[in-house]
Amino acid sequence: MTPAVAAGLQIALVVAVLAAVYVPLGDYMAKVYTTDTDLRSNDLRIESWIYRACRIDSRAEQTWYGYGASVLGFSLASVMLLYGLQRIQGVLPLNNGLEGVSPAVAFNTAISFVTNTNWQSYVPETTMSPLTQSAGLAVQNFVSAAVGMGVAVTLIRGLVRVGRGGEVGNFWVDLTRGTLRILLPLSFFIAMILLSQGVIQSYRSGFVATGLDGHAMTTALAPVASQEAIKELGTNGGGVLAANSAHPFENPTPVSNIVEVIAILLIPVALTRTFGTMIGHRRQGLTVLAVMATLYTAVLAVTLAAESRTHGVAADAAGSMLEGKEVRFGIPGSVLFAVSTTGTSTGAVNSAHDSMSPLGGGAVLLNMLFNEIAPGGVGTGLYGILVIAMVAVFVGGLLVGRTPEFLGKKLRTREITLAALSILVMPALVLVGTAVAVILPATAGALGNSGDPGTPSAIHGFTEVLYAYASAANNNGSAFGGLTVTNDWFQASLGMCMLFGRFLPIVFVLALAGSLASSHRVPAGAGTLPTSGIAFAGLLTGTAVLVAALTFFPAVALGPIAEALH
Repeated sequence: MTPAVAAGLQIALVVAVLAAVYVPLGDYMAKVYTTDTDLRSNDLRIESWIYRACRIDSRAEQTWYGYGASVLGFSLASVMLLYGLQRIQGVLPLNNGLEGVSPAVAFNTAISFVTNTNWQSYVPETTMSPLTQSAGLAVQNFVSAAVGMGVAVTLIRGLVRVGRGGEVGNFWVDLTRGTLRILLPLSFFIAMILLSQGVIQSYRSGFVATGLDGHAMTTALAPVASQEAIKELGTNGGGVLAANSAHPFENPTPVSNIVEVIAILLIPVALTRTFGTMIGHRRQGLTVLAVMATLYTAVLAVTLAAESRTHGVAADAAGSMLEGKEVRFGIPGSVLFAVSTTGTSTGAVNSAHDSMSPLGGGAVLLNMLFNEIAPGGVGTGLYGILVIAMVAVFVGGLLVGRTPEFLGKKLRTREITLAALSILVMPALVLVGTAVAVILPATAGALGNSGDPGTPSAIHGFTEVLYAYASAANNNGSAFGGLTVTNDWFQASLGMCMLFGRFLPIVFVLALAGSLASSHRVPAGAGTLPTSGIAFAGLLTGTAVLVAALTFFPAVALGPIAEALH
């Protein structure tokens, strides 16, 4: 079977499953965030007990100020608790003989998991205890994803509500419902499938076996299946084992690989249906989905073509670019996973992106630089593309002299300013962080590829740094490889990129939601630009591509483009 045929069959299967669950899951999530009924199981009022224990009034609404303060306060508390758990894990149960995590690694990891990035500058097997993995990292995988979904729903409410004084919902209710009603049941279902494929679930530290060379070796064990499911479903990406989804204990078969790809795409894709249902205009959701699919397909086609070609003696002998890829997945399964994970802020990997061809590696890098809206992370992808849609409406209105309106809400200076600020946060963090890192003498030794400026190794080293800051600022978490990020500069700078890359856009989006919620609806007229259909989909796609191209072309030209042309 040729790579093209294998890729076609896998893509067809993924599309078929997503199409089958698109309507029921999307409508179910819309109901979760709009119903007034608390979750209950038989006579157990689960959510009511949580609200009562935490002294939460589930019927009270918050302005964007209150919602934002709750997000930031909850996230700050989560960072502090996760940091503390890592530092004292050596004296806690289930530590498997592991000591407390060092301050720099604990700081970086706490921020990483709370921001839904899951960037890992450590070896999980020898750093994190089973208790830290389960009670700390896995919990953040759930709640950080629920935070992103809540912010997306808040922006939808802002577009739907009329003159509500800026009230956009209740963060604590959104957090609870997103976790209990959506993420937990879906994660349990996916974990059961992964267990059937051989993914492990163990609290033992490992076992000793005799290798083929006759020497004894220790193989690490961990509670993998439970975290693997939410790691993909919540677009988190942090692996329990160092090799991440390339490890046979995390992703043992081609079937598990497809299941994980579907889990990565499931909620971001279905949220477009949720958007259409909540605003009462499902064609709007299909338009957004079409733009996401167009960008995703373009990157997938370029990456698959680049990786199916051969470059060099080893690749010619193998018949394809198999370096850094698991043979059980091959080129199609590796490319499908790489494009899905970089397009959704997941960051999980089943192959070494550093081993990809210059064009293939550049394509997955560009996938993140699109602001990860194809289809984006859980919640973040939807509110990211809606913000770009507002900018597209504004630009389109300027071009043809039409009134900038989006879904019946007039876009004034305040709304466009907030949208622009939200978009500009990520490029500023990526470009400034990369520029500073490549000129610091202290970071030169971290590069796995060194050489005189202009040589392929030096160009590749620049790409590794650019990829690292793009991954951190986009809350992706995947690593290009070859770059050692354990020194204090990278621990601190990447940590701050993750922090600002997550919460500054959230604050701007919440402010945008509050501004829209307090404004009145204006009737559509002859001067209103339609925001559904092929024409607007083209405008939105062009705006997303243009923003990324104008912002990052010089940097990409110095990295993957220069390497491909060398």
